[in-house]
Amino acid sequence: MSRQDSIDRVVVVVPARNEEELLPRCLSALDEAIAEVGDVAGQAPPVIDVVVVLDRCSDGTAAIAAAWPKIESISTNSGAVGAARRTGVRHLLPTSDHFTSATWIASTDADSAVPPNWLSAQLAFARNSVDLVLGTVIPDEGLADGVRERWDAQHRLVEGHGHVHGANLGVRADRYLQAGEFARVDGHEDVRLVSDLRSLRVSEIRTELIPVLTSGRLTGRAPAGFAGYLRDQAAEALP
Repeated sequence: MSRQDSIDRVVVVVPARNEEELLPRCLSALDEAIAEVGDVAGQAPPVIDVVVVLDRCSDGTAAIAAAWPKIESISTNSGAVGAARRTGVRHLLPTSDHFTSATWIASTDADSAVPPNWLSAQLAFARNSVDLVLGTVIPDEGLADGVRERWDAQHRLVEGHGHVHGANLGVRADRYLQAGEFARVDGHEDVRLVSDLRSLRVSEIRTELIPVLTSGRLTGRAPAGFAGYLRDQAAEALP
């Protein structure tokens, strides 16, 4: 394994806005994913840091995050998910010197639950010279049956899929910095980042091996976010 491909630090960023109901599910799932990295890596696992970015929270989200002592939380008033993700990354990697090829950035959402192999799989890809990992998402039981049928018909969750989700994305830190970081926007910051990474011709993999369970609600925190997409799907599913 070359120095270029090895990872000795992982930073996980979780933006949250009023997610007191779903944040416990998110953090419990991350605990499992972190534990699996230790089991797989053996005696020399990478250092893993998680930060929950509390963006304009007015409910009990902050108190819930504080109940996980191994997970850090910070507060912002940006009101934009892209800015929240960017702030979280910069909190854990404060200067350009911290953005090395040996650091991996993993992004998910507070309303989502990653699978146990979420981090271990990304690290396996990184060890094989991959710079960008794009995973899939699956709406949870909150999605109405009619909308789910339309979702299932339009989303083939296979290797080489064409989807981009901030709730299931991993990238080598030096490449992330070269691409200009997450844009300070309230939607599609993930798509913008991936477009900029592709312009750098990074090595990427689009996999269905690490599906993330996400909220099936139709009213979300970001106007241009996943809930808005599901809402459009629901409207199209009407007779």
